[in-house]
Amino acid sequence: MSRPPTFTPPPCARARTLRTARGDFAVLDAAPRTDAHSTALLLPGYTGSKEDFIALLEPLADAGYRVVSVDGRGQYETEGTDRQERYAQEELARDVLAQAEVLGAPGDRIHLLGHSLGGQVARAAVLLDASPFRSLTLMSSGPAEVAPGQRDRIKMLADALRTLSMAEVWEAMRLLDPPQDADTGDGEDLRRRWLSHHPAQLVATGAQLSAEPDRVAELAALALPVHVVSGERDDVWPVELFDDMARRLGARRTTVEGAEHSPNTARPRETAAALVSFWDGH
Repeated sequence: MSRPPTFTPPPCARARTLRTARGDFAVLDAAPRTDAHSTALLLPGYTGSKEDFIALLEPLADAGYRVVSVDGRGQYETEGTDRQERYAQEELARDVLAQAEVLGAPGDRIHLLGHSLGGQVARAAVLLDASPFRSLTLMSSGPAEVAPGQRDRIKMLADALRTLSMAEVWEAMRLLDPPQDADTGDGEDLRRRWLSHHPAQLVATGAQLSAEPDRVAELAALALPVHVVSGERDDVWPVELFDDMARRLGARRTTVEGAEHSPNTARPRETAAALVSFWDGH
């Protein structure tokens, strides 16, 4: 679970509702002091939310980008449903295309970034229609299914969600936290976010992470600049898979020193600098 440093957006950002043809989505919308020269859309990972990008918003806005981070369908402050088929990957990808349609200026294209699960949804979106996008950044998001240990954890969570309430599952997860994570001062915000997630979304997207096929060749066939970003270590996908995926894509590769699965929260300044360098080139 990503742990944002705060759930309070910086002064450059405001929480609002993004209205699209496929429904309403809760977003954080950050704007530079002068006119933005480009827009970036950021998609969070499994169990995450738009707040996972809070520490990136100010440095990216300072670099001249309008940055919109979004809660996907059934995540945190965006409404969900009990119907698991509404969280099929293609459904989530079409949500992203609807968001891009609203955010993109006429004749302009936007930068798309997805973290972890969000990266695989972003990939599915550009494979459906790459025309709204100027670039794609895959952050800590691997080429196919997650590592075996993660698949085991996802199955345990899905089994628990079928019999326990979200509150009961939260308490059980807290007992499994490493000692250094037991009291980080963010517990109530994280608990509120967890309780607001829709269980059907977690079950459906967890199943996707556990069975995602390798679509790197399809992505490589698109004329779209790609950036592969990760930390030095990752327990969801081996870092070597990110290296190989970048090679297969002919993509830019950034490894953020001192970070693990969430460089966006662990090393936000360094991560933002890498994103700006890539985006400025496109």
